Formats: sequence, C-alpha cells, structure tokens
Amino acid sequence: MFFTIILFILSAVAIYIACEFFVNGIEWFGHRLNLGATAVGSVLAAFGTALPESAVTFMAVAFGKTSAQKDIGIGAAMGGPLVLATLAYAVVGAALIFHRRKLQRVNHQVQVDHVRLSHDQAAFLAVFIVKVGLGLVAFAYKPWLGLLFLATYAGYVWREIQTSDTAPEEEQLEPLKFYPSVAEPSLNCAAFQVTCALIVISIASHVFVGQLEAIGTALNCSPHLVALLLSPVATELPETMNALIWVRQGKERLALANISGAMMIQATIPSALGIFFTPWLFDGPLLASGIITAFAIAFLWQLFRRGVVDGRKLLIVSGFYGVFALLVAFYFSQ
Repeated sequence: MFFTIILFILSAVAIYIACEFFVNGIEWFGHRLNLGATAVGSVLAAFGTALPESAVTFMAVAFGKTSAQKDIGIGAAMGGPLVLATLAYAVVGAALIFHRRKLQRVNHQVQVDHVRLSHDQAAFLAVFIVKVGLGLVAFAYKPWLGLLFLATYAGYVWREIQTSDTAPEEEQLEPLKFYPSVAEPSLNCAAFQVTCALIVISIASHVFVGQLEAIGTALNCSPHLVALLLSPVATELPETMNALIWVRQGKERLALANISGAMMIQATIPSALGIFFTPWLFDGPLLASGIITAFAIAFLWQLFRRGVVDGRKLLIVSGFYGVFALLVAFYFSQ
C-alpha cells in the first residue's frame, strides 16, 4: 500500500510538471500557426490532452470482449464530461481566488468572453440532451447517428478557428522550456516539446489511474464505484492541470477555452465511438451522470449569459459532482 501511495503521488507530480511543458509548448505551437489564443486552448490543447483517454475509450468499446469491458468505455464517455463541467470549473474558481493578489485583481471576476462561453454551454447542453436521449431507446439505425456527433465536433473546431482571438496578456509567451535561449522557436521545436509532454502525460495518467483503482480496492470500494467516480477524475486531470497553470498566469480565457474544448471532445468523439460499437443503453448510474451533467451545464450557461461571473460562484458547480457521488454510493449500497 505504501508503494501504491508513493506511485500515486509521483504520477500526479509528473502530470503537473508535464502539463507545464505542454502548456508552454502548445502556446508556441499555436503562435507559429498564427492561431488565436482561444483556438489554442479549445482545439489544440483540448485535443492533445483528450487523445490518450479517447484511445482508451476506443479500445474498450471496439475491442472489449465482454459487456463489462465495453461498459468501461461508455462510463468514460459519460464520466469525463461530468468531471469537466463540475470539478474543472470549480478548480478555475478556486485558483482565481487563491491567486487574486498575485494577479493584482481588485475582485474575483473571471475575465473571459462571456457570450462565447454561454454559447458553448448551450451547444454542450443540446449535445447532451441528444446523447442521453439515445441512451434510453434502442433502434436499428442508431449506430449511424454516431456520425452526427463527429460532424458536431468538426463544426465546433471550424467555428473556434474562424472566430478565435487573442487578448494582450495572452500575447506574452514564456521562452520555450526546451530551448529557453531561442527568442522565436520554430514550429518543429514547439511540436517536439508538446509531443514529449504528451508522452509523459499519457504514461503518468495511466499509472495514476492504476494506483487510484488499487487504493479504491484496498479501501473495499466497489469496482463500479471506482470506475464511475474516481477514474474519470484521474483521466481528466491533465485538462484540470492545464487550467490551473493558465489561471496562475492570469490567462483564464485559455483555461476555460481548454475546458470547453475538452468538454466538446468528450461529449462527441467518445460518444460516437460508443454508439458505433455498443448498444449505447444506460443503466441508473449512467443516466444519473447524464442528467446531472446537463444540470451543471445549464447552471454554467446561466452564469455566463449574465456577462459577469465571480470565481467564487464557480465553486458551487462542484456540488453537482457531490450529488452524483452520493447517488452512485447509494445505488451500489443496495
């Protein structure tokens, strides 16, 4: 157990350090491609950190030999968005509160494009309504609807690239960590750093999830409880770390763009894979996950559409994850 806890801590530290290199590299990568900062967060950073977990989902639903193995993939497709819509946003709020003096802010308000984010939440909510609805019914041509989710993500990426912009504070880039003496590192240099960081993130995340599951087993937690509650938190840790790093730098627009982009990926690509390769039918906990995620997104939509968001209010959204945890714990205690 001691060795498990040591690996758990070391893998978490490795993820954070690798995310520092990833965030630094992806900013330079986007800069060399002349992409706006919001697109760097919502498209490049989100896609990079979501790639390993999407691969896990694909392997589970496409090559899983048992229904239990396929259920892991479906659980990941539902648990990831819940964690992002609740805990990740709460982390942003907590980081803003903690770093307010360092950032020389007179209040706790989130400095973002509120209209853009409210539109994002509305789009996520529409996707989730369709996603959860499909989990309640069975019909012959359901697998073909997976294409709808892929098309939705493609449309989202096109919109993000076309409408991306950069705020003054986001134009200030720290030197590329692999080549600190180079004033204007090349695209290849930035890509090399990003690739190395992603490899470390992927390996460390795999170790982190494994140790978390081992700790859950040692504490006599149900495997289903670990899969639904703890594993999604672990798999979304890189996105949360990215957001934490960007908020610390005073770039919460990038932080929230990263979370929004990751949410859209998790809402579409793993869902499409699940619909392609499984019956995509929900049990009680999965249905609860979808409904609570939808409520969390609706709460965020209401916050951002008002045009002023206090970081302290983002802490409230974590309560939705607490409700889900209680419901799942009660479900498996019966």
